[in-house]
Amino acid sequence: MTDVTYPPLDRLKPVADGVWIVDSGPMKAMGVIPIPVRTTVIRLEAGGMLIHSPSRLTPDLRRQIEVIAPIGHLVAPNIAHWTFLKDWQQQFPEATTWGAPGLRNRAQVRRAGLRIDHDLEEAAPGWPGELEQIAVQGAGGFCEIALHHRPSRTLILADLVQNLERRKLPLVLRPLAAAAGVLAPDGRAPAYLRAIVKLGGASARDAGRRIVATRPERVIFAHGQWFDRDGAARLERSLRWLS
Repeated sequence: MTDVTYPPLDRLKPVADGVWIVDSGPMKAMGVIPIPVRTTVIRLEAGGMLIHSPSRLTPDLRRQIEVIAPIGHLVAPNIAHWTFLKDWQQQFPEATTWGAPGLRNRAQVRRAGLRIDHDLEEAAPGWPGELEQIAVQGAGGFCEIALHHRPSRTLILADLVQNLERRKLPLVLRPLAAAAGVLAPDGRAPAYLRAIVKLGGASARDAGRRIVATRPERVIFAHGQWFDRDGAARLERSLRWLS
């Protein structure tokens, strides 16, 4: 059986000064395709740690993070990446939770009793200044907030790029992943999401240009083989559909 994940799982892996990833999963995309899941952890200049797109929380992972600094911020960057957030809130009740615009109004979120302290927005008081926000809005209330960590020139996404490795997928699902446009080395957002975002019109295209203009050294995203080098060029190819 193929393993779509990137072991070791649920452990901090350093990628740049003050930036780590945590690989986890798998989960099912579109209810069918098994995909890996990735969290990004950032040590903030003002102190404390920010957890982007939290995945499952284990006691050992908690210890690894808290050895470095206390957890101060939890971020749900779009309407899909919030399902593990309540577990983190229960263990870190003092942490501030930030959610993509519209997340707090979703029925599933209200039923789960998830607390959203602040909506993500560029001028939000209390937001870490070293993290630039770029909002990509589409149809049906979709919004993903891209983050650019200026000190390390690291771009952090959730679903706007998915880059699944063919060799890691079950044979029967490889044609489906290819049709969705999410296969490495130049993975994109899946076809259904590209259609939703394109309906955002000029605003979405402008956000795409702003994201590409960050010219990051690396690009981290939630699903697949992230861009650990040549980030600017690879990002430009993967977001060409949004130009």
